[in-house]
Amino acid sequence: MLGIIRTLIRELVLFYAFIERNFNLLRRYLTWEILFFTYSIVNALTIGLIMVGKGNPQDALYLVIGPLVWGFLSIMMREVSDAITWERWEGTIEYTFMAPIHRITHLIGSCFFAILYGVIRTGIVLAVMPLFFGNYVDLSQANWLTMVTIIGVSSLSFIGIGLMTAVFPLLSPEKGQVATGILQALLLLIAGIYYEIEVLPRWLQPIAIISPATYALRSTRSATLKNASVIDELPNLLLPFSIGLVTIPIGFYIFHLGEKYAKRVGRLKRSG
Repeated sequence: MLGIIRTLIRELVLFYAFIERNFNLLRRYLTWEILFFTYSIVNALTIGLIMVGKGNPQDALYLVIGPLVWGFLSIMMREVSDAITWERWEGTIEYTFMAPIHRITHLIGSCFFAILYGVIRTGIVLAVMPLFFGNYVDLSQANWLTMVTIIGVSSLSFIGIGLMTAVFPLLSPEKGQVATGILQALLLLIAGIYYEIEVLPRWLQPIAIISPATYALRSTRSATLKNASVIDELPNLLLPFSIGLVTIPIGFYIFHLGEKYAKRVGRLKRSG
C-alpha cells in the first residue's frame, strides 16, 4: 500500500512538472504568444462589431460566441502538438522520452496545461469585450453553469483529437505542425463557427453532424441566448462526451505507436 502511495505521489509531482514546464516555455516565447493572442482577440471582436454596426445585439452575440468557443477548443487540440513541436525545436525530445516517466503522465500534464491556458485566454477575452461592446452585448442572462458544462464535456473530444495530431510534429519537425493546422482548419469549416451548418453543401453536412464542435457551439449559443439548462442540452452533450471517451484512449495509443516508430527509424535525432 505504501509503495502505491509513493508511486502515485511521484506521478503527481511529474504531472505538475510538465504543466510547469509548458508554462515556462510559454514565458520563453511570450512575445510571440502575445502577438498570436492579440490576433485571436481582434478576430473575435471584429466579427461581433460587424453586427454591432447593423444594430442587432442578438446577432452580434451569436457571432462572438463562435470564435470565443472555438478559440478555447482549438487550444485543447493544438497545445499538446505545440509542446511536442517546441521539444523538437529545442532538441530535447530524446531526453523526455528517455526519462523514467510514464508517457500518459507526460501527455496528461500537457493536456491539463492546455485546459488552464485555455481558461486564462478565454477569461482575458471576456474581460476585454466590454471595452469594445459596452452594454451592447449582454451576458447577464446567460446560463453560466450550462456553458461551463458544455465546454468541459466538449474539451474531452478535442483533447483526444489533439493527442492524435501530436504525432505529426513527432514524426516531422518541419511539416508536422502544418498538418495539425490543416486538420484544425477543416474542423473550423464544418463546425458552424460563423454560420449554421445548414448553409454547408449537402455532402459536407453529414460530416458536420458528427463534429463535436458543432454541438458545443449549438449548446453554448442556446445557453447564452436562451438561458438553456444542462438538462435541456443533454442530447447535445452525449455525442461530444462519447467521442471524447473513444478518442482519448485512441489518441494515447496512436502517440505510442508514433513514438515507437520514431525511435526505430531514428526520427528523434532530427530537430526543426
